[in-house]
Amino acid sequence: MKRKRRIILTVLIACSAFTWGIAPAAEKYPVKPIDFIVGVEAGADGDAISRPAIASVSKILGQPIMFVNKPGAGSSIAYRTVLQAKPDGYTIGWGSNTLVSNKLQGITNFDYSDFLPLGPFATYFPVIVASTKTSRPFKTVQEVIAFAKANPNAISMATAGIGMNWWVAAMDFTRVTGTQINMIPQPGAGALCMAQVAGGHTDLTIVALGAAKSMVDSGQVRLLASLGDKRPAPPYDQIPTMHELGYDTGYESLNFAMAPPKTPKPIVDSWVKALKTAVSDPAYVKFCTERNARWEYLTPEQITATLDKRKVVVREIMAKAGILKEAQ
Repeated sequence: MKRKRRIILTVLIACSAFTWGIAPAAEKYPVKPIDFIVGVEAGADGDAISRPAIASVSKILGQPIMFVNKPGAGSSIAYRTVLQAKPDGYTIGWGSNTLVSNKLQGITNFDYSDFLPLGPFATYFPVIVASTKTSRPFKTVQEVIAFAKANPNAISMATAGIGMNWWVAAMDFTRVTGTQINMIPQPGAGALCMAQVAGGHTDLTIVALGAAKSMVDSGQVRLLASLGDKRPAPPYDQIPTMHELGYDTGYESLNFAMAPPKTPKPIVDSWVKALKTAVSDPAYVKFCTERNARWEYLTPEQITATLDKRKVVVREIMAKAGILKEAQ
């Protein structure tokens, strides 16, 4: 009987030791490399703005973080990869406004609300750019609005492809100003739009400031206004925002990190803390500013609120354009 008790006691002690031995290991995160899934090609705006921040997060967490670029289908290939990943913290993703537009166009049956936001990288904002070579070399956005109201569809504007971020921004511009402008979507975005306006083929375009910068500096085109919530950084801060002119518009493209649904809170908290440290570093803020992206820290809750606001605008625009096909 005593021998049996000793055996039972030995087993209990062994089990206890095993449990205490593995508990810290089970709680530790991360213990292996992490994949960071990006829905644009290497070198694209969303990829470039994310890399230095993720490099800092890697140092903070103490594990390599590997960039896995999966462009295509409005970034939905990458988004689906993250959505369907095991929620163990070893697959994290990049997100942008296309999470809003993809579902509204019927490309996906999920959007940003199906993920767990972790923190922002930076925000790209669009600007209105005028040609200096057309018969109407507009000098202010007020001139554009007045002429467009008096001459519906007489002004031409190169835009990104239908449904893309800056196409939405262009459509929102006409919505809030009550104007009719001849939109000419391009099979792409910034570079193609800038070629059209710089060559005098269209009167206007709406692109990210980064895409316009070199041609603005060389005098080939003229900045008229910002469609962002704030003015660009110097030396481009002389142009007004549409808000300052009394128009309720401010369509921007937020870049942020997100985790698969059901990722445990301790893992989410680790990323939120690490990202806040990484993107708040003055060197990273300078990096964003030099690339004409606006930086400001947003909590996960603020990221969701920002995208909620964008969704209202995008839904209205797509409905008006006849391309609203929101999947359920």
